[in-house]
Amino acid sequence: MQVGILGGGQLGRMLALAGRPLGLRFRFLEPKTPAPVDDLGTVVRAAYHDPYALDRFAEGLDVVTYEFENVPVASARHLEARVPVHPTSRALEVGQDRVAEKEAFVGAGIPTAPFRGVGSVEALREAARDIGFPLVLKTRRLGYDGKGQAIVQDDGALEAAWRSLGSVDLLAEAFVPFRRELSIVAARGYDGVCAFYPVVENLHRSGILVRTTAPAPEMVPGLQDAAEIYARRLLEHFGYIGVLAVELFEVDGALLANELAPRVHNSGHWTQDGAETSQFENHLRAICGLPLGSTSVIGPTVMLNLLGAIPEPVSVLEIPGTHLHLYDKGPRAGRKVGHVNVRTRGPGDLARSVARVETLLGP
Repeated sequence: MQVGILGGGQLGRMLALAGRPLGLRFRFLEPKTPAPVDDLGTVVRAAYHDPYALDRFAEGLDVVTYEFENVPVASARHLEARVPVHPTSRALEVGQDRVAEKEAFVGAGIPTAPFRGVGSVEALREAARDIGFPLVLKTRRLGYDGKGQAIVQDDGALEAAWRSLGSVDLLAEAFVPFRRELSIVAARGYDGVCAFYPVVENLHRSGILVRTTAPAPEMVPGLQDAAEIYARRLLEHFGYIGVLAVELFEVDGALLANELAPRVHNSGHWTQDGAETSQFENHLRAICGLPLGSTSVIGPTVMLNLLGAIPEPVSVLEIPGTHLHLYDKGPRAGRKVGHVNVRTRGPGDLARSVARVETLLGP
């Protein structure tokens, strides 16, 4: 089969690396050069909204997917008239709009923080009166890795926050005093069969994921089941094919949904070395009509993102249990250039290896 991927970043790269052993061939639509996928298939170098490039890209493909959710929805719809696209443009559209995400949670019966969509300072003040402070503001579109967000403590700071976020449409939501941030990655195939990875614990700094611990430690009974129920509801709500991630808050022993990602997800990178089937392989299995693989855990795993700089590979790989994944991207402050998965035989060994890797990476 020939798979088309909209986007040529690290997620596209890891999808292609997972698909090669399955005999899959890949074509990418990617405007930037160079790109991490350049040596993994044919690259159509064009803008995502170019209809002629989209037609050229689609020719002969069996299925199309995407590696990030800011692909123009109109482009996905253009392709849907020519080739199956999974996940669908509807899921993509919701994944691009934080208010629509929250509405999808509500429509699927999934608890989330009180929220409002606001399009003016006056509407923002009204939302603050209804929801209360602290108030979290997020741009409805194009925010990621902590960008496009602000926390407002009182009415006097609302207008400045509105301006600082570009005076654009916002999601205003109640601040959640969460114990920790969790997520679940799930997959659904053409036959409706769903598979779920264990809930993981995520640590963010300045809005950027730095560490994922899989499975999440100290899980309250019932949390895994609740996360799977929420993920299944979303998968069925969209008639979804592929991998979906749901970001969650743990609050007083229960879960609140935060955001969804209609694609393979950073918090699922641990599955490359810690699960029987990676999220990347299961996404491809799903969209290609193949049976889903086992999501069973091989062993407790910690994923550490490499941000801004690439450490000397030898210094990482000499640490027991480490698996290095580089993205073929040049170093730049704050940029995700790779990750390290650490999986060892016992909790003590795991903690020691993780500590050694974190020392290498610095503060």
